[in-house]
Amino acid sequence: MRGDSTAPAASALPLADTVIDGFSVLNALPLPITVVDADANILRVNDAAERFFQSSGSQLAGKSLRHLLPDDSPLFSLIEQVRTSGSAVSDYGLALDSARFGRRTVNVQAAPMADAPGLVVVALQERSIAEMMDRQLAHRGAARSLSGMGALFAHEVKNPLSGIRGAAQLLEQGAAPADLPLTALIRDEADRICALVDRMTMFVGLTSIERKPVNIHEVLDRVHRIAGAGFGRHAQLETQYDPSLPPVLGDRDQLIQAFLNLVKNACEALPPEGGEVVLRTAYQHGPKLAISGGSTRVHLPLVVTVRDSGPGIPEDIKPYLFDPFVTSKPNGSGLGLALVAKVIGDHGGVVEFESSTGGTVFRVMLPIASVAEHKAGEPRS
Repeated sequence: MRGDSTAPAASALPLADTVIDGFSVLNALPLPITVVDADANILRVNDAAERFFQSSGSQLAGKSLRHLLPDDSPLFSLIEQVRTSGSAVSDYGLALDSARFGRRTVNVQAAPMADAPGLVVVALQERSIAEMMDRQLAHRGAARSLSGMGALFAHEVKNPLSGIRGAAQLLEQGAAPADLPLTALIRDEADRICALVDRMTMFVGLTSIERKPVNIHEVLDRVHRIAGAGFGRHAQLETQYDPSLPPVLGDRDQLIQAFLNLVKNACEALPPEGGEVVLRTAYQHGPKLAISGGSTRVHLPLVVTVRDSGPGIPEDIKPYLFDPFVTSKPNGSGLGLALVAKVIGDHGGVVEFESSTGGTVFRVMLPIASVAEHKAGEPRS
């Protein structure tokens, strides 16, 4: 009996060695793993590295990393440091630029292979989610700074506007006909400043958001109708909705305002002869964030994308795109995307973008309403 019971274990050992040997274990890891020689030639890659470099292992094998990355890439100096020192080296927030996959920010761990002198194992960890969180916090910080400026602006400017306008109306009663255009100018300019102040006070954020279950497609349909009847008449507006999406937990009017700004920017990015703007919804697992004003953390599985076929966003303003008064438009105020960042941030969501010469995609990730919240938001019969 005892001999029979040990036989399967003994026979299983060679099988386990076969399975574990080579890159079998590394292929199960989500991190891109690459083995390079002294000349930075790629010897082996795991499955995640194939996806990272957007090429198969057979195509990468024997090819130098210099065919994928520029000669001045910091990754080469890190690999050389590992080879020279004979010890593992790590670096964080390394920017890798490539004509194949664009720019990616990664954390790098590189170590020498003890049983193969000259060979280095490189592990990459993409920082897309971490960078997204950092940028989102920066967007919210910009919105908060604008909130304080908006409050001061409203207090110092809006109060005397009514006096200026009233004085203009009094002057108008006794003014000569030739002077009436001047009094009208004073009234019109006072109204214009008042409208600007109203826009600024939207950032003050003193009023709390009344969150209710909202059908995101009703919000986007409203935005679609407004765009089609006005600023987006020259554009080809398309919708690609996932009809199975649950409701969003948010403020309907504020969400309309936020997506209206995104669609307006997309339409204005198109040439006068037109182009394409696509509104798309989808469900995916996302990161967790704390809802503003609360201690609980929520998933952000509902994704809305606004894609245009315009020329893309200038490189010099990309890092500051959500900051107030940053714009590439000659007559733009630079407040639209700052408002978007504030509204989505107040909803506990995330807004991100990707842009190239072929167009721009804004991606908004939002929380969904729970079953209890959905039922609470339904009208009573």
